[in-house]
Amino acid sequence: MGVRRYGGGMAKQRPIRSLSDLDGLVFSSETGDQRKQREREAAGGGGRVTGANGNPGGRVKVRRETAGRRGKTATTVSDVPGSDDDLRALAGRLKKRCGVGGSAKNGVIEIQGDHRDLVVELLRAEGYDVVLAGG
Repeated sequence: MGVRRYGGGMAKQRPIRSLSDLDGLVFSSETGDQRKQREREAAGGGGRVTGANGNPGGRVKVRRETAGRRGKTATTVSDVPGSDDDLRALAGRLKKRCGVGGSAKNGVIEIQGDHRDLVVELLRAEGYDVVLAGG
């Protein structure tokens, strides 16, 4: 017998006696924790939540990378929710705003040069939940 917790902390607990107490599907390997998704939907959504590429929280990672580029720096954006067409369109907007080249392939946008601050600012303005990852 387990205890189901709502939100964080010790508020509102009820014992779980059977699978029906879990209110249906709890976790999906494609979209993550369904309870959190239901809570977001009940709270009014809030923009981009899930993506087709398996990013459950809609959190976009922005990194600065040099590996495999002969020492040249590139800004990469990964875990972007949406289709490949959305990814290419977003990459075009980012490249145009940064004034540099880049590419969008395999679910990752690569922007030439170190433009993390500008990319984060633009993504947040479009409603993405952005985190800086790596160095």
